Order: sequence, then C-alpha cells, then structure tokens
Amino acid sequence: MNKIDKLNFDNTYSQLPDNFYQEVKPTAVKNPFLAAFNQDCANLIDLCTSEKENPKIAEYLSGNLGIPGSNPIAMYYTGHQFGVYNPNIGDGRAILLGEVRNKKNKKYDLHLKGSGRTRFSRQFDGRAVMRSTIREYLCSEAMFSLGIPTTRALCIIGNEDKVEREKSEPGASLIRMAETHVRFGSFEAFYYDKDYENIKILADYVIENNFIEIKKEDNKYKLFIIKVAERTAELIAKWQVFGFTHGVMNTDNMSITSLTLDYGPYGFVEEFKQEYIPNHSDHFGRYSYQNQPSIGYWNLGKLVQALQTVISSDEGVEALETYKNVYFNSYYDLMFKKFGFQKQVEKDRKFIDNTLEILEKFEIDYTVFFRKLSNFKKVKNKAEDQYLKKLSVTSPDLSEWFEKYRERLKKETLGDNERKDLMDSVNPKYILRNYICEQVIREAEDNKNYDEIDRIRKIFKNPFDEQPEHEELAIESPDWAKDLVISCSS
Repeated sequence: MNKIDKLNFDNTYSQLPDNFYQEVKPTAVKNPFLAAFNQDCANLIDLCTSEKENPKIAEYLSGNLGIPGSNPIAMYYTGHQFGVYNPNIGDGRAILLGEVRNKKNKKYDLHLKGSGRTRFSRQFDGRAVMRSTIREYLCSEAMFSLGIPTTRALCIIGNEDKVEREKSEPGASLIRMAETHVRFGSFEAFYYDKDYENIKILADYVIENNFIEIKKEDNKYKLFIIKVAERTAELIAKWQVFGFTHGVMNTDNMSITSLTLDYGPYGFVEEFKQEYIPNHSDHFGRYSYQNQPSIGYWNLGKLVQALQTVISSDEGVEALETYKNVYFNSYYDLMFKKFGFQKQVEKDRKFIDNTLEILEKFEIDYTVFFRKLSNFKKVKNKAEDQYLKKLSVTSPDLSEWFEKYRERLKKETLGDNERKDLMDSVNPKYILRNYICEQVIREAEDNKNYDEIDRIRKIFKNPFDEQPEHEELAIESPDWAKDLVISCSS
C-alpha cells in the first residue's frame, strides 16, 4: 500500500490531443479538512489506511497541494440538457486530478468535484457545497452495495469557504472514482464541432481502455455501440427495479461505460408513483421514474448519431433495438426475483405490471412492500393478516391480489424459505431515502458532526441484511419527508 505522494499515476487521457481538455489546477480552498474517508475506495487505489491521519491529506485531496504524478485537467464535453443541445458544458466545477493504476493493473480516475473555475464554468463559481457532496458520497456507495453500476466516492473534503447558492452554504469537495469519466456528451462535442477525426480517436481510446475484449476485432466500432447499448439498458433496468430516479438524465450525465454518474436531485421511489419526480426543476417530468427507460433510449440515439462516422446506420439501428430488448429482459428477470418467481409462466409480466398499479393506487411504499412480501407463505397465516392491517388498506382489490399471488406461488418448486432467500437478495431492507441524507446534512452543517456521514455509509453497505439495531432506517419515511424534492443547485 502507498502513501498519498507515492500513488502510481498513469495519466492516459491527458495524452490525447489538446482539444480534449484544458490543463488547469484546482483553485485553493481555505483550511481544508477531511470530513469523510472511505477506506474501501482507498484500497482500490492501494492507498494506505494510515494516510487518513496524514496531516497533509486534506491539502492533497482538496487540490491545494499537487499530488506527485497527477496531471490535473478539465475534460471537454457537451450534451443535450432537458432535450436541448448545449454546446457550453464540460468540466465546469470538476477536475480530473489523474488516473491511478493499482497493483492489479486496474485504473481509476480521481475526479475532484468542487475544484473551482475552468474555461467550461461559464458564469458559475466552480464550487460545491457540503450538502451536495454528502448526498453523492452516500448515494454512490449505497448504489454500489445494491449492485448497481456507479461511480464511487473516496472522500469528502470540507473547507471554511462560503459558497453562494440560494443561500450562503459551507463549501466542500468530493473525490469521485471511476474507470473513466467519458460520457455520451464527450462524443457529441466532437460531432457538433464536425471534428470527426477526434470521434474516432476517442472511440479508439475508450475501446483500448474500457472495452479491451473487442479492441482487436475488425468490427470493433459496431461491437462498441452494441455493448454500450446492452450495458446502458441493464443499468436503467436496475434503476427501475430498485426504484432509483436519477433526476437529470442529460446526455452529458450518461457514462460511456454505463455507470450511474452525477448524483444531483436523485431520489428513491417511496409511496409508489410512476410519475415520481425528485428534481423540483423538472417542471414537465421529463426525467420522472417512469420515463427513464425511454430517455435512456433517446440518449443512446444521440450517441448513435455522434458515432455515425465510425458506424453504419444499420449498426446504429441494431444498437437501439438491442437496448430495447435487453432492457425489457433485464427488467423482468429482476422483477421475477422480487416476486419470488424462479421461472416465468404465462401472464407473469402482466401480473407484475398490475401489481405496480395497485401499489400506486393505495400509495404503498415500494421497498417496504417487497421486503415484507418475502415473508408470505403458500398457505395463509396470521402474519399475512397482520401485514394487511399494517398497510391500513382494506380493499377487494388488494385481497384479490394476495389470493392470486398465493396461487401463482403454488406453481413454484421453491419452498417458502428458499423463496424468501431469493427475494431478499433483490429486495433491500435499506434504501437511502432523502430524509436520511437530510438528517446527515443537518448534523454536518448545524453541529459540525461529520461522524454521521460514515456511520450511515457503513449501514448501507449491507442493504439486504436485517440489521435489527438499525430498524428505524428500514421503515417508511416520516410524513414530513415523503414529498421531499431536491434542487439541482449544488
């Protein structure tokens, strides 16, 4: 394991042509301090556990001190924001400090969010606030533990600067880790610039570094877009199954390796609602929960368009069809497990869709419902009656549904205990509800208590476990928190 000043950097992106990025150093912050440190991520880059106590660690990770071997750059990209092309984006408040290669030869970007102004900042200050860094730190790690592809979070660095948003807020920055930060919008930038040679250079770079299994194939660009389509479809299927709603699915927020990227006004569906919108700026519901699969398709179409100089139109159409097929198969395969169905029988998909309609009609908590469902037996029992009472719903619709569900379970060969294990493996007990993040934020901002950040992170490392000592975090949100929406401001 290495000290912070001995990390093994291999800065490949900064070896690309100059118009892929801007070389820029982070803007210094006042009195940085380590507010949270994730040893799990530190291990990925062979960073010593003891470095958490290094008196200079916050200076290095905030960007105040350059880490030896790093080469800070702001990446160039554009993209469609709420369906409209914006040529003026890029890393406006984030800097790729460098790329660290570990002893297993796996490479990770160290991406500093809240690093100050770059030439892509437009009129903005390039800063981040404690509130948004806590939300990204906690949710990216919670998503990883759910098995959803995502960027990771190494640490939060607080500082004594004040950042002006709707009000004056404490400043902070976050080190985000990923295999790459190339986005759909990275390709769009060169397409709209009519810089077609750089599209090929970027495609070759991504294939060489992130799709190595196809780099020697004659039809590697076709295979590339097909694999992006498959992975994107699988990612969004998992979002839907777990109730995660990104909030801002712009093409510049779509990872080329299909990671959940850029945590802003996200949220998990609670009382089930297909039109759930966590982002209070999304006035027309473009990025609602129910729209995410179609937006993924739309965004992929923009990537296909940007790659039209390296793939044929037929290959682009094939990629889009692949997305649709993989999405529906991935989604229902996971939903079968949520219901405890080991095999598919006729009308299962319709039964699943009808179930969601019932959950929405009676405003039933999505996560709690499915977690409790694993306790049901093929033979009616008192626990079922008690659960129905807890739902506070007495309806022929619901009673009829449970009878149909019981009949469907009788077609399964799994016993009740084996079925419960299957269901509990995809039905988390713990999801990171927005009110939990809000409570952590209040502790940090109001009481300067940062211990709660990593306490919550560690609880959500095991979302499928019972953890009876944390039962209060596994129940429905309190009434005051059920309609929380989040600002894009960060």
